[in-house]
Amino acid sequence: MRIGLAQINTIVGDLAGNSRRILDAYQKLASAGAELVLFPELVVSGYPPRDLLFKKRFVSDVEAATLAIAAQIGAVPAVIGYTEANHSGRGRAVFNSAAFCHAGKIIATARKCLLPTYDVFDEDRYFEPAEQPTVVEFQGRRIGITICEDIWTHAMISTRRLYHGVVPVKQLAGQRCDLMLNLSASPWNHGKGSVRHTLVGGTAKALGCPVAYCNSVGGNDELIFDGRSVVCDASGHVVGGLAAFREDLQVVSICSPTSTSQHATFDQPDLADIHDALVLGVRDYAQKTGFKKALLGLSGGIDSALTAVIAAEALGPKNVIGVSLPSEISSQHSRDDARILAEKLGIDYHTISIADVVSAAEQSLAPIFAGRPRDIAEENIQARARGLLLMAISNKFGALLLTTGNKSELAVGYCTLYGDMCGGLAVISDVFKMQVYALSRWINRDREIIPANSIDKAPSAELRPNQTDQDSLPPYEVLDEILRGYVEEGLSRADLVARGFEQAVVNDIVRKVDLNEYKRKQAAPGLKITPLAFGVGRRIPIVQKYVS
Repeated sequence: MRIGLAQINTIVGDLAGNSRRILDAYQKLASAGAELVLFPELVVSGYPPRDLLFKKRFVSDVEAATLAIAAQIGAVPAVIGYTEANHSGRGRAVFNSAAFCHAGKIIATARKCLLPTYDVFDEDRYFEPAEQPTVVEFQGRRIGITICEDIWTHAMISTRRLYHGVVPVKQLAGQRCDLMLNLSASPWNHGKGSVRHTLVGGTAKALGCPVAYCNSVGGNDELIFDGRSVVCDASGHVVGGLAAFREDLQVVSICSPTSTSQHATFDQPDLADIHDALVLGVRDYAQKTGFKKALLGLSGGIDSALTAVIAAEALGPKNVIGVSLPSEISSQHSRDDARILAEKLGIDYHTISIADVVSAAEQSLAPIFAGRPRDIAEENIQARARGLLLMAISNKFGALLLTTGNKSELAVGYCTLYGDMCGGLAVISDVFKMQVYALSRWINRDREIIPANSIDKAPSAELRPNQTDQDSLPPYEVLDEILRGYVEEGLSRADLVARGFEQAVVNDIVRKVDLNEYKRKQAAPGLKITPLAFGVGRRIPIVQKYVS
C-alpha cells in the first residue's frame, strides 16, 4: 500500500485557508499514486486551538469545513484531524477526532483516547477522551487509527504513568491490524526526534504491522512543530522520513522496505535543528500575525547578532531593520561590531544615540533622586530609553520588534522590564548562553557572518563603564548547568550542591531565579526549543515562599 503523508503548515483558526491547503495536498498526493492520504492532528482547525474551542460557533464551523473537505475526497481515502462536537450530553463538549473520508463522505470517525495535561498541553481542559481506538475496515484491510498521545505509552516515556487502564497500542494489538495510522501535532524540542522514531518503530513491532505517523509542521505562538513524519515497517525499521521544519508531501510504500526514502533534514545535526527551528518560529510568528518586517536593537553583542541572523534568514534581509542605540558608555568596538554585522547580513541599519534621552530622563528625576547614589535605577534608564525608541520605530513602520535576551539572562533577571524586554517575540529566550555561542560558531562554519569579536569578547550589558556579566554571575558554563538542574529538572539546592556546585553560588542563582518570576510573566512570548521553557509550560507562582 502506498501512503501519502501530507505534512502541511496550517494556521490556527484559518478554516478556509487550511481547507485549501488540505485539498491541494490531497490532490497532489493522490495524483502521485497514494492509495491513502494521511494528515496531522486537528489539521482543519490548526493546533493548538486552545480557548477558541469555547467560542460558540468554533466547533460547528470546523465540522462544517471538514464536511466540505470530505465532499471533495474521491476514490483515494483521506484521514483528516478535526474537532468533533460531543452530543452525548456527558463529559466535555468536544472530541479530538480523525475523519476517515472516502467518495465524498466521512465513512468513519476515530477519537483520541489519551489527553496530555503536562508541559504545554492542557487537552483535558477541552476534550472528552475515547475509551478505545478505532479500527476501520477498508478494501480488505484493517486500519487502526490513533491520535498523537495515544502511542506515547512506551516504557521510556515518564508521562505514561498519567494514564490508567486505557493503553491504545495494547488495545489494537489484539485486533489484527494490517496498518496503523497516527495523526500527530507533536511540538519539537531539542532531543525529541529520536524519541518519536523509537515510539513509532516500537508501536509497529508491538502491532506486527506498518505504522504511518504524520506530524504537524510550522510555528504557532511559542510552539514549533518540526514535521519529520515517518513510516515504519512491521519490524520497526524506518522506510520513509519527511523533511524537518518545512512542509513536505511524500508517498511511501509500506510494502517495499528496500526503497527507503528519507529527506536530507530528517536526521541532521542538533545545531542545524535549533537553527531551523528558530528560523521557522520567527517566520511563522511574523507572517501568521501579519508582519512583513522585523526590527531589533543591535548592541554589537552575540545575542543580538544571533537574533539578527535568524531574522534575516526567516524574513529576508530587506525586511529586517537593525538599530544601534549607543549611550555615552557604549564602547567603540560594540558600535563597530553592530555595523559590520548589518553590512554582512545586508539588512537596513540605523544608528540613534540615546545620550540626550537618558540625560533628559536623569534631569527630570534629579529632584526626587537627590541625595541618593547612582545605582541600577540610572543604569536601567539606558535600557528603557532603547525600548522607548525601538517601540516608536515599530509603531511607525509596522515592524515586529524582536527581543534578544537568552534563557540564561531571563532566568536570573539580567534583563530590564520595559527596556530590552520590550517586543513582540523573544527569539532566543529558550536558548542558554552556551548554546548561543555554539550556534553562532556553527553559523560561521563556512564563512564569518557574526563578527568574531562579538563571539570572543566578554559579554556585557554596557550599562556602566567596564561592566561584564561575570562581575555578578559565575561563568556561563557553570550558570547554564545550574539553571538546567533547577529550572528544567526541578532539582533542589542540596541536589545541585551534591552535583559539585558551590553552595554560595547555588544559593545566589536560585535566589535570582525565584525573585525574577514577575519579570518573566511580563516577557514577550518566546520560541520553545527545550523540554521546559519559560512561559505556558512552567507555571511557578510569583507570590510564594517555598525554598527548596
